[in-house]
Amino acid sequence: MPVVRFKDVWKLYGDVPVVSNLNLEINNNEFLVFVGPSGCGKTTSLRMLAGLEAVTHGAVLFGEDDVTKLPPGKRDISMVFQSYALYPNMTVAKNLSFGPTVRREDKANLPKRIEEVSKILGIDKLLDRKPTDLSGGQRQRVALGRALIRQPQFFLLDEPLSNLDAALRVQMREEIVRLHTLIKATTVYVTHDQVEAMTMGDRIAVMNQGRLLQVGTPGELFDNPNNLFVATFVGTPRMNTFPGIITRDAPGGLELSFLGASVPLLPWQVQQLQSLTTGAQVTVGLRPNDLRWQEEATQEATVSVEGTVTFIEDLGSESFANMDVRGTSLKVRLPRTCVVRRGAPLELAFGPADCYLFDPVSEVSLTDRPLSKLR
Repeated sequence: MPVVRFKDVWKLYGDVPVVSNLNLEINNNEFLVFVGPSGCGKTTSLRMLAGLEAVTHGAVLFGEDDVTKLPPGKRDISMVFQSYALYPNMTVAKNLSFGPTVRREDKANLPKRIEEVSKILGIDKLLDRKPTDLSGGQRQRVALGRALIRQPQFFLLDEPLSNLDAALRVQMREEIVRLHTLIKATTVYVTHDQVEAMTMGDRIAVMNQGRLLQVGTPGELFDNPNNLFVATFVGTPRMNTFPGIITRDAPGGLELSFLGASVPLLPWQVQQLQSLTTGAQVTVGLRPNDLRWQEEATQEATVSVEGTVTFIEDLGSESFANMDVRGTSLKVRLPRTCVVRRGAPLELAFGPADCYLFDPVSEVSLTDRPLSKLR
């Protein structure tokens, strides 16, 4: 299967850019997820890949072939939409066979293909039912089966789980990933749910306001976001952010001041921040999981702050607390062993390596965190 490329792709509605200068390569057999808030351009990008939206500028390439003006039917793709789009008057079997019949494919082999696809998806006992007699999860499986039966090179899914309840979403995520492993087709998936993206994608393409901000594995986006939007969008609960100031200590190193604490920065951080002048303002990010309850802090957690608990989300195995620290709100993950009530004081600890640093104006990351130094 060829590599898919977006080359300098723009989509404009009138003079308004919906997708701006998209450059992206999707590898053979990869599961790539477009993620971002509503209106960021992710579905439009998928539809341009499918040929359902015209490209204003640029090119879509399948290998070396320019398919920018090729109609959808000639792109060898199958697409699953947010709505199931099943024919209500047809049985499951007829819904699965409809596409091959319209395309006048070999009828002799069709029953075998229906049997194979229905067994893969666990709907082989439902072939005589109509969509009105199926649950939401079963209808979604039929929609996936209708796309699979074509045996495409590229499998495109546009928020296919948004109509399902929470438990079914988790189940169907597992099913779709298993399906991808089984059929080995290049898969492009669109969602606004970053948890869905993190649990399913080999790589994730984060978009906002029509622009591709970063592409990487879930771990790369979590550990090394290249801008503040990606940092706060990826990870649940979202990253805490605060204004901070860079100062120089006596030996010539750098310190970070925020929330009343002074954080002596590590050598790899100092090396990347040498261009900053004393008193330079930065935006500091701390993930809730990196703020430790003082009594269970590790040796690397050398900095402490104290605040007041304002709200607690008790999830059983763990809890998340909202805290007020010097008039600033932050969220922290607490272990089961930490029993605390609203209004109580709580001391937290963290280390210099836990601090993400961003330019307060451009919002780009100021430090590239080496994985060997993170913990």
